[in-house]
Amino acid sequence: MKTEDFDFLSGMLKERSGLMLTQDKIYLLESRLTPLARKRGLDTLDALIQKLRMRADQGLIRDVTEAMTTNESFFFRDNTPFDLFKNHVAPAMEKARGNQKRLRIWCAAASTGQEPYSLAILLREQWHKWKDWRIEIIGTDICTQVLDKAKAGSYSQFEVQRGLPIQLLIKYFKQEGDIWRLNDEIRNMVTYRPFNLLDNFIGLGNFDIIFCRNVLIYFDQPTKSAVLNRMAKTLAKDGTLFLGAAETVLGITDEFRPVRGQRGLYVPSSGEAEKLMGLG
Repeated sequence: MKTEDFDFLSGMLKERSGLMLTQDKIYLLESRLTPLARKRGLDTLDALIQKLRMRADQGLIRDVTEAMTTNESFFFRDNTPFDLFKNHVAPAMEKARGNQKRLRIWCAAASTGQEPYSLAILLREQWHKWKDWRIEIIGTDICTQVLDKAKAGSYSQFEVQRGLPIQLLIKYFKQEGDIWRLNDEIRNMVTYRPFNLLDNFIGLGNFDIIFCRNVLIYFDQPTKSAVLNRMAKTLAKDGTLFLGAAETVLGITDEFRPVRGQRGLYVPSSGEAEKLMGLG
């Protein structure tokens, strides 16, 4: 790939999604965009790039952006965040929101839905505590294709084997041929909508818990800072933010601080959420 073509593609992707690509990711561009070029009836990747340069086909620009920002997901990924949610965060919210009986959770970059559905399953497992609550789990992603899969709640044998305990698979899924379909009581707990983290957050409302894991690693420092600062404005003062294990807020924003000894868990700097969770 020519240097000027890489610079054009990487600049367009950063502008559209915040994704930062370095020269060592040229192979990723070629492997993901060459099949898209063929699907669009274009003979080569060069032809695709030339069409993108015209900026006339917004659908093609969207397809390229989605192809490059599609990320892997699986149920109960990394385990620790879900253990923290079950044992500390959810009980703290149960006490703090006991009068209102309302809980709002945002899964940013929800991909094909395994993360929000994992949270819904955990809440359903203790439904005697939550059945009278108004619980909203919002899953967003820039890619409409993965959101369509998430809404369907249908997964292959390979997908349900990755992280999902067999007892939960049997309890909450129904096998239909080679596909496992999530039951309606879990699917109906999650709402999906397309959303770009570079956009204004006002339309999302406020949240008690935000999951934004393994997303910021693709952004540059100013973009990380801007996204986290906007998240701070949407998160309750006693709320919690989950980031990926390789991500941090240190040196990026003063709006959040890490919870000591709990990797990936952050709280608003002005609040005392640790005490509420019994982690202070």
